[in-house]
Amino acid sequence: MKSIDDEACGLVFHIMRFSLHDGPGIRTTVFLKGCSLSCWWCHNPESQSFEPSLMYFEDRCRRCGDCMAVCPERAVNYADGRIGLPVVCQACGACVEACVAGARELAGRRMTVSEVVGEVERDVVFFDESGGGVTLSGGEPLSQPRFTEALLEACRARRIHSALDTCGLAEPDLLLRVSAKADLVLYDLKLLDTARHASYTGVPNALILRNLEALVAAGRPVRVRFPLIPGVNDGAEEIAELMQLLARLGLRHLDLLPYHRIGIDKYRRLGMPARLGDRPSPSAAQISQIAGQFEQHGFAVKIGG
Repeated sequence: MKSIDDEACGLVFHIMRFSLHDGPGIRTTVFLKGCSLSCWWCHNPESQSFEPSLMYFEDRCRRCGDCMAVCPERAVNYADGRIGLPVVCQACGACVEACVAGARELAGRRMTVSEVVGEVERDVVFFDESGGGVTLSGGEPLSQPRFTEALLEACRARRIHSALDTCGLAEPDLLLRVSAKADLVLYDLKLLDTARHASYTGVPNALILRNLEALVAAGRPVRVRFPLIPGVNDGAEEIAELMQLLARLGLRHLDLLPYHRIGIDKYRRLGMPARLGDRPSPSAAQISQIAGQFEQHGFAVKIGG
């Protein structure tokens, strides 16, 4: 008998097929809405809100005014010759439906477990051939614990390899219970210094670090992922501390995730500030040098996850 309702419903903002950077093999990554962190470098800022998020693509907009006409809140502004994001938006989707140019999109739709699994099962042949599977990412999957747990149980029942991609900010009992349903835990460590972690993500990291230790102590299969952000966490001291922590916990694999600017336009579409501004990506030489440091100390490093 299943302990979790197979028709649990969650808020999903994207399902990405043929992913090669979210665990072993070819994977289908299911991105869930909602995250308690607000990392400056987040490349999925539409994931942070716990509700659907309206995105405005100015380059597609025909300035026809249809969105203004249908908005029940009269929230769509027209300023400086530009129809922008609503000021008081209820994310009802009326303006999205009215926009024939596709200049407005809602990031986030309600899906049941069976609907998500139906999407995932289309890719089973690729999982079987590559040793891949499903990765639950976000946002933070544990911000929707019932849905995440039900998805993991559904994958296990269908013998589909599953990975839980988490920042670790969750109640320890919840994390341990849900992670037990996953075949792999991808654990995102941002910064080890508590004050700097709070400054760049909005929350301190004491619970995150304790939860990592708890996962290891419980025997969960854990792989740490480290976003490499120039000027934020790429200093020699930070790299040395990360190496020491992983060695102490017996974690010998590391996914090094270099910062990129691919998602920078999303901030403008959401009406959010891009707090890293024009920060460049780390150079190939720097990435190679840091990866080499870990490898010299016996770590297996995968660049890009």
